[in-house]
Amino acid sequence: MPMFRTRLIAAAAVAALSIAATPSRALDVASFSPDVSPCADFYDYVNGPWVARTELPADRTRIGSFDALRVANDRLLSEALAELVAKPELRKTPGLKQVAAYYASGLDLAAIEAQGLKPVQPLLDRVASIKTAQDLPFALAQLGRVGISAPVGAYVRADVKNTRVNVLTLGQSGLGLPDRDDYFKDTEIARKLRAAYRLYAQRLLSSAGFEATPAAIDALMAFETRLADATTPRAQLRDPLAVYNPMTTPELTDKAPGLAWDAYLKALTRSDSRPGGVERLIVAQPEFMKRVAAMAKDVPMATWQTYLRLRVLENSAARLPKAFADADFDYRGVAISGLEQRPPRNEEVILLIGGRTGGAPLGLALGELFVSKAFSPEAQRRATLLIGDVKAAMKTRIQNLDWMSPATKLKALEKLEAMQPKIGAPEKWPTYDGMTLDAKEFAGNQLRAAAWQHGEQIKDLDRPSDRTRWTMSPYIVNAQAGGLNEITFPAGILQPPFFDAKLDDAMNYGGIGMVIGHEIVHHFDDRGRQFDSIGSLNDWWTTADADNYKARADRVAALYDGYEPVKGTHINGRLTLGENLSDMAGMPIAFDALQNALKRTGKTDKIDGFTQEQRFFLSNALVWRNKSREAALLNQLRTDPHSPGKYRVLAPMSNMPEFAKAFSCKSGDAMVAADPIKVW
Repeated sequence: MPMFRTRLIAAAAVAALSIAATPSRALDVASFSPDVSPCADFYDYVNGPWVARTELPADRTRIGSFDALRVANDRLLSEALAELVAKPELRKTPGLKQVAAYYASGLDLAAIEAQGLKPVQPLLDRVASIKTAQDLPFALAQLGRVGISAPVGAYVRADVKNTRVNVLTLGQSGLGLPDRDDYFKDTEIARKLRAAYRLYAQRLLSSAGFEATPAAIDALMAFETRLADATTPRAQLRDPLAVYNPMTTPELTDKAPGLAWDAYLKALTRSDSRPGGVERLIVAQPEFMKRVAAMAKDVPMATWQTYLRLRVLENSAARLPKAFADADFDYRGVAISGLEQRPPRNEEVILLIGGRTGGAPLGLALGELFVSKAFSPEAQRRATLLIGDVKAAMKTRIQNLDWMSPATKLKALEKLEAMQPKIGAPEKWPTYDGMTLDAKEFAGNQLRAAAWQHGEQIKDLDRPSDRTRWTMSPYIVNAQAGGLNEITFPAGILQPPFFDAKLDDAMNYGGIGMVIGHEIVHHFDDRGRQFDSIGSLNDWWTTADADNYKARADRVAALYDGYEPVKGTHINGRLTLGENLSDMAGMPIAFDALQNALKRTGKTDKIDGFTQEQRFFLSNALVWRNKSREAALLNQLRTDPHSPGKYRVLAPMSNMPEFAKAFSCKSGDAMVAADPIKVW
C-alpha cells in the first residue's frame, strides 16, 4: 500500500450507477438549459434539464457520467466473466483462473446458503476462545491476517520518511457506524443511524445464534462509543506528521500498556520465512492504541467477544446466506445510502470481488480481463501525450509563480520531473502463487484472498518498496496520486466521456486532461506538498513560501465551507481541502495544456457551435453530471473528502478568468469571482 492515496472520485458511499445513462462521445448540446445563463450557474446551464427530468432507479444511490461508465465497464466484465466461467479453456493465466472461481461462487446462491457460516466458523471459534485479556492479542492478530481490522488496522507500506523501504503501520479502525461523530451527535441523522446500526448488529448476531439482547447491544454500543471517542476526526488525519509516530515494540508497550503488543505483532507478522515480530513500526494514532490497550484491561471479555463476533460477521455478511446479506443491505444500502432495491447480482459480485477504488486482492485479475477487451495501443499513446502536455503546463505554472522563491521552485520542479505516470494497466500481472479459490465458497474465497494478500504484505516487510507495482485495478473508473510520487490512470477511466482517442482535444483535455491535472496537483496539495521527489515526507519549503501557500489554501477551505448542498449541511472545507485544491488548480493546468495542444495542431474551428475553449469547460461540466439520493449525499458530506459534483464545476470555473473570457461573463456575474483564488 502506498504512503498515501488520493483519488478523483468518492468510493463506496456514492459510487452508485445508472444503466439508463450511457457514456457520451460528444457534447450533449440538446440537453443544455435555454433558461440559465452560463455566467449565472454553469453546472445548471449544462446539466440542469438532465437533472430535472432524470429519475433515480430504485437500485441506485446516484446516477451520472461517472456512474454510466462504471456500469458500462461492469457490463463488459460481466459478459467476459460469464464466458470465462463457461469456457475453462479461456482461463489461460493464474489470475483468470482465480477470478473465474470467485465470480462463479458469488453467483451460486444455493451454494452460499448450503455453506451457511462454515467459512467464518474458524474465526468465530477463535473469538469464543477468548477467556482473558491474555487471549486477545492472538485473536486480534488472527482476524487481522484475513483483513478484519478490529479495532486495530495493520498494513505494510513504504516508510513515510524513507519510501525506499517498507514498514508495518498500525492505525485506528473498527467502528460500525459511518463516522466517529455518529456515536455522539444528537442530530436526526445520527439518531437514525444509531438505531439502524443497533438493529443491524442484533440481526447479524442473532442469525448466527449469539446473544443479542438489548443489554448485550447496549454494552456493544458503549464499547464502540469508547473507541469512537479515541478516534481522531477525519479532517485531522490529513496532517502527515501527526500520523507518523515511529517506535519500537517495547516503546509501544510502554506507551499503550494493557495489551501484549509483542504477542500481537508476532502473531500478525509470522510466516513460513520469518518468525514474526518487528523491530520498528509506525503508529498512526498512539492515543488510540493507548485507549484500546486500556479497554483490554477493563472491558469484560464477553463484550469483547460480542464486538469481535460482529466484526467477523459484518466483514463477510454480503457473502453469507440471505439472512446476513439482507441485514447488510438494509443497513448499508437502505439506512446509510437510501437505496430502495438491490442492484443486479452480477454488479454486486464484481463490487465484492474488486471494490471500487483498487487494492482488493483480485482487483488486478479483473483488470487483466478488462484490459484484454477495452484498451487499445492508440488509447495508451494518446493518453501518454496528454499527460506530457499537462505536466508541461504545470511546469510553466511553477516557473511563473510570483509568490514562490527560486529555491522552493527548484525543488517543486524536481518533484514534478520525477513524478511517475502509470497508464492503462501494469506490464505484468500477478501470478497469485499460493492462492486457491473454490467456485462453491464465496465467503471462503474472500477470506482466502485476504489471507493471501496479507501474506504478500508480510513478504514486503523491511524490503525495498516496489515502484512498479500497481495498487489500483485497471477496470476502475477512477484515478490516483500514490504515495511514491506517482500518478495512475487505469484503463477504466480512459474511456468516454473522459477520454476518446477519436475526439477533439478540447473534449479530452476538459475530461481526462482535468483528471490528470487533478492528480498531479494532489502531489502539491496541502498534504502532498510536504513530500519530496521520491515521495518521502521531507519539508522542502521555505517558511515564507509555506505561509504563502497556506494562506491560499485557507481561502479555498473557506470558499467550500460556504457551499450548502443540502439545506443545513455545508461542505466541510477542511475535510475536502486536498480534493478541492486539486480541482481548483487542476482545471487551469489542463486548460493551459489545451492551449499548447491547439498551437501544435492548429485546430481552432468551432464544433457544435462552440469554440475549443468553450468545449473544454462544457466537457468538464458533463463529466460531473450526476443526481444523488439525499441520504447518500448527506453521507458524502459527512464522511467523504470529495465535494459533490456541482461544486467541482462552480468553484474552479468561477475562479478562472479563462472561463469568464470564454463565455463573455462580466464582473458581478455569479460565475465570476470578485477576487479569484489562484494557488498554482
